[in-house]
Amino acid sequence: MMIKYLIQKEFLQIRRNAFLPRLIIVFPIVIMCVMPWVMNQEVKNIRVCVVDNDRSTVSQRLVHSIEQSRYFIFTGQKPTYETALKDIEKSRSDILMVIPHGYSRDLTLGRQPQVLIAANAVNGTKGGMGSSYLSQIVTSTVMPDAAAIASKVSTLYLYNKHLNYKVFMIPALLAIVMMLMCSFLPALNIVSEKEKGTIEQINVTPVSKGAFILAKLIPYWLIGIFIVTVCLLLAWGLYGITCQGPLWLVYLLTMVLALFFSSFGLLISNFSDTLQQAILVMWFFMVCLLLLSGLFTPTRSMPPWAYLTTYVNPMHYFIDAIRTVFVRGGGLAAVAHQVLALLAFSIVMGIWAVQSYKKNS
Repeated sequence: MMIKYLIQKEFLQIRRNAFLPRLIIVFPIVIMCVMPWVMNQEVKNIRVCVVDNDRSTVSQRLVHSIEQSRYFIFTGQKPTYETALKDIEKSRSDILMVIPHGYSRDLTLGRQPQVLIAANAVNGTKGGMGSSYLSQIVTSTVMPDAAAIASKVSTLYLYNKHLNYKVFMIPALLAIVMMLMCSFLPALNIVSEKEKGTIEQINVTPVSKGAFILAKLIPYWLIGIFIVTVCLLLAWGLYGITCQGPLWLVYLLTMVLALFFSSFGLLISNFSDTLQQAILVMWFFMVCLLLLSGLFTPTRSMPPWAYLTTYVNPMHYFIDAIRTVFVRGGGLAAVAHQVLALLAFSIVMGIWAVQSYKKNS
């Protein structure tokens, strides 16, 4: 019964806080309504300028093909290469293409003219993919048979046939939601009580460490379940994206991750004396866990020494499992080793957090 009243106390504190209830409502709405649109690695809206030294009907047909492409923003034609290069230097264009003299004549004679493409490769992905797209347009114009050959190739896109990047990102956003709500809020709650001195009143009572810690964490676990539910409903209502696998498995994965991060937040709060200290330490570890998890970029693209860190990164296991269930429709057998790994990390972190908490007798 004691833990029941402690949980009631936590919910009363949350309700009396003017900021937290608004955050709990606004947070999932912003995450699901805004982030799927901006957290997008599709390469589009590449600004292209053209230097047409041939000035023929054939070269203008190539220019019009670029203008009509949905990947490019045509910024106009420039008289010389030097003028176009200044646009790239001033970030007014991303790629320039130079059509040489005699372009149409070479095509008529059956020769392949040399077209120059210069790309701003500060953003390597944008420069590389933009050059590739532009090269395909030039090739299809220079070699019409290439388009016919490409049309004979049959491509089947599994699990995401429309290549919608939101399908890839929405499951990962659930990881960010659980990480922030179930690690930062419990940790900052405990540290703020340290600063106010109210935690000392609990420490001298007969309340056990286990009851005190559970009372601190259970409300945020319930809030995390509520936020995940709201996120799933928004994904279905706004984008028509639903979980392809068992929904209970999504909740199981999120709750195991919540157990890990709430334990981790408690551990940080045990060694922090101020809010600033707790926030900085938490943020350092959160950024490392996120960037090394495969949430934004494939982990196989990492150097071998960096890839080894994924074996001790709970976020990597969660993101791999949630995408398997949510996107590919996998069941428990498909993600069993990820669930077991997450559970092992959570138990170890929970024991460490409880043991490190100091309570006056």
